[in-house]
Amino acid sequence: MTEELTGDRPTDQDAQPTEPEAATDEPEAATEPTVETEPTLEPEAVLAEREPEPEAVAPEQEAEPEPKAAPEPVPEPIRTVGRYIADAMRAVGVRYAFTVPGESFLGLLDGLDGAGIRIVATRHEGAAAFMAEAHGQLTGRPAICIGTRAVGAANLAIGIHTARQDSSPMFALVGQVERAFLGREAFQEVDQAATFGGLATHAAEIRQAADTPDVVATAIRSALSGRPGPALISVPEDILDETLPPDTALDTARPPSPRAEPDEVRAVLQFLASAERPVILAGGGVLRARTSTDLVKLAELLDVAVIAGWRRGDVVPNDHELYLGMAGYGSPAAVRERLERADALLVLGCRLSEITSFGYRIPADGQRWVHVDVEPIAGRDGLQAPLMTIHSDARVFLRAAVTRLQGAVLEAAGVDARRATNAADRAAWVAATEVDETPWGGPGVHPGHTIATLRRVLPDDAIVTTDAGNFGLWVARHFRFRRPGTFLGPTSGAMGYGLPAAIAAALVHRDRAVVAIAGDGGFAMTMAEVETAVRENVRVVAVVFDNERYGTIRMHQERRGSGQGIATDLGPIDFAAIARACGARGVRVDTDAGFEPALRQALASDRPTVIQLALDRAWVAPDQPAT
Repeated sequence: MTEELTGDRPTDQDAQPTEPEAATDEPEAATEPTVETEPTLEPEAVLAEREPEPEAVAPEQEAEPEPKAAPEPVPEPIRTVGRYIADAMRAVGVRYAFTVPGESFLGLLDGLDGAGIRIVATRHEGAAAFMAEAHGQLTGRPAICIGTRAVGAANLAIGIHTARQDSSPMFALVGQVERAFLGREAFQEVDQAATFGGLATHAAEIRQAADTPDVVATAIRSALSGRPGPALISVPEDILDETLPPDTALDTARPPSPRAEPDEVRAVLQFLASAERPVILAGGGVLRARTSTDLVKLAELLDVAVIAGWRRGDVVPNDHELYLGMAGYGSPAAVRERLERADALLVLGCRLSEITSFGYRIPADGQRWVHVDVEPIAGRDGLQAPLMTIHSDARVFLRAAVTRLQGAVLEAAGVDARRATNAADRAAWVAATEVDETPWGGPGVHPGHTIATLRRVLPDDAIVTTDAGNFGLWVARHFRFRRPGTFLGPTSGAMGYGLPAAIAAALVHRDRAVVAIAGDGGFAMTMAEVETAVRENVRVVAVVFDNERYGTIRMHQERRGSGQGIATDLGPIDFAAIARACGARGVRVDTDAGFEPALRQALASDRPTVIQLALDRAWVAPDQPAT
């Protein structure tokens, strides 16, 4: 390996390119309809018919021109606090609000509707929050979830926490009791900013109408700047209809994305190029920045392997020869082994969560690593400091890195060595993730065969969402994502996420297949949203693995030796019948052979479909086949 990368040194502008339009293989922009805040009128000159020109007259006959009447002053529109909040949300990209309506925020609903934001009524606030979080994770643009007072906010909490752990931009707006009743144990009263706001990136309560612009502006910057996340605003009911001065401006300004310095980019490239077994551990920051194509280019130019953070398996196409799997639950042993053997680890847009880092064992003691993130980890107990910490947006960093590498010369021996190592590791990962095609003769379906069928039947741009549960281990092990931005899964491990997330994805991408995968425990928590899917006319397909138990918890009970099945066995639910009762299609499948035709019919249907799969309780994990 040469001492340094050679080639022309790019200018600062080359190292920090502006952001061009997203590549075609990046997640697509949302396709929601745009609704203008106010109707747009054609200019008056365009609407009026052309008048005939006057006849020419002698100068002495010209009449004095009549003075034009001064235009009547147009009164400034009256803007309430509720409408101001809505206009600010609209200005930063919000197009959807999800809610169970409450009397404490009727003025906000009026404002959102007037601003052209689509309001979707859900059956539970928890589902509303999941939908808003999924929208932010999928599109990079925030959505709103709304709840009424303490009871609604409490139900929103699970989605607020999920948005924080997923680094998803989101606004949680919560109605509050009237100001005259605050502090008097009023109906459904609680200090919402202090209580539920602790789960958010930022939380505040508006106490005076005049404070609205500052509170909203701070919430916007907190939710959308640096590491995105959920911002909560609590609004007393009586403030929403108060009016603001006509000249009250919207403050939606945000600081620019952080940019790596040219010397920092150069140092990271030297770090990777001088290693024998480098790995890029890529997380949600890459997906959020819509820069997966640039990550692939960097990996190819350096011949560096890429491993995805947990539940970020769509960060690069899984069929690429440099992709070596997803870390965390469901991954084969080869993934952790490859991370542990890395002599240079670039952690890019990844938070090194407990699951991704295999219980905080990656990076290992003494392992050389670098962190590039919009909000790098400043310090964590048990985590050795990185060689370099670079405060940068993933897209800016990757495009600067690719620009520099395109004019560089790499030592051939080092490239060849990395290529041979990567090829061997890729073969090991492929072998460990192939589905055993041995016919399954036991009761119910084979979970591995089911995932293989999904991969074979679904188009490459289909969006897959998952819930929490052991069924997800087979998704992580066997499903191959071929396009970025095609997977939604909560790193918070929240149950009930799959169906609401699928509904949000289908609202954004009505022309694409959307499949939610869940266990019976998690699906039952939000199955009332089947009616929401029917009402919103979205063609989601829900695949429910039904073993009539909380299987993950039962697994942990057995591992610790209790083995009593305390509170983990559940009774049967006819999910297919519930779907039909809500106006959707419902199908029960009891054999492997029955799944593919049921799936194809569901994808061709004009309605939502629930496919209930009978699953033998003996299935626990991909490495523990049922016997």
